[in-house]
Amino acid sequence: MKFSESLKKNDDFRHVYKKANRKASSHLVLYAIPNGMESNRLGISVSKKVGNSVVRHHLTRLIREAYRLHEDSFCIGQDLVVVAREGSSHISYAEVESELMKLAGLLKLTSNNG
Repeated sequence: MKFSESLKKNDDFRHVYKKANRKASSHLVLYAIPNGMESNRLGISVSKKVGNSVVRHHLTRLIREAYRLHEDSFCIGQDLVVVAREGSSHISYAEVESELMKLAGLLKLTSNNG
């Protein structure tokens, strides 16, 4: 089992946004950059444009759970930021999971790349 931390500092997020490779789907954008550590760090960003605090927190939990369940298939040593796009307020868990894994595969972050 791999151990993941959270990205919390604004500077860390800005570094990832500036330097990372990214891929987007209809509801999510995934940024990834190697961090030189023995673990992944996950950051989740859900703007107020997506919805109220209840909606944003629900979406954050869906993204975190989808990552947690598939964490073993991610390559280690990455800073990952998942951004929920406007209009993703009613997305289901299955859609979050599917889009997250598809984007990870496109960025070659998963061991099976798909």
